[in-house]
Amino acid sequence: MKKLIFILLDGLSNKQSGVMGYMQALVNCKIAKKGRVSSEMPSLSRPLYETLLTGKTPVEHGVVNNKICRLSKEESIFSLCKKNNLKTGASAYYWVSELYNIAPFDKVRDTFTENKNLNIQYGHFYTLDHYPDENVFLSGEYIRRKWDPDFLMIHPMNIDDEGHKFGVDSSEYRNAIRNVDSIMSNYIPQWIEEGYTIIVTSDHGMSYDGNHSGIAEEEAFVPLWLINDKSGIELSDSIPQIEVNKMMRKILDIK
Repeated sequence: MKKLIFILLDGLSNKQSGVMGYMQALVNCKIAKKGRVSSEMPSLSRPLYETLLTGKTPVEHGVVNNKICRLSKEESIFSLCKKNNLKTGASAYYWVSELYNIAPFDKVRDTFTENKNLNIQYGHFYTLDHYPDENVFLSGEYIRRKWDPDFLMIHPMNIDDEGHKFGVDSSEYRNAIRNVDSIMSNYIPQWIEEGYTIIVTSDHGMSYDGNHSGIAEEEAFVPLWLINDKSGIELSDSIPQIEVNKMMRKILDIK
């Protein structure tokens, strides 16, 4: 059975990805390949979650700003997995739950999800941008060990949070990136050993003035690492963001 862990590091600009020593070590050892993705426009979070998970541009799927709160109208990785009898899980920001499970989000009802009838069957969803990345990964690993999903999304927000507070060229932003690089080094070796393919990427980058939405290089270009891939996917420095969805479907062998 092919299994995929999709790590979405919210707000990670390719410009600052060079501080991630562990990820670079995986590339140096040829365990991972690295490419560069060009974000769709507008380079905002909720629109780009939908783009990454459905393969449609914001203009096509209609989620064109962060305030649009509704269920996705598109076929997503989660719904395709469900149709193909694959299990799904997510440790993610609550907007992901609103797109693919139930909208609007109810903290009591939806924070912890265990429902085989939903697109995201097993989940832990959080509402605070400063909710610790370490806890997001812990919840993701708990979901992986308890329910063994075929597709697991892990989505921490601290890089984005620090970027909004201090901007792309700040020590706070870079140290948040270093922190998540260290956190991932505690999990990725075991995931590789157990045969998972892992995609690590971002939705958008971050500007010098602590925001994002446009085409500036620091806002619109994000890294992508493909780890332990057996499907022969090639990466480049000019990957359209809609192609990431195709990669995920190829790895999981779903259409």
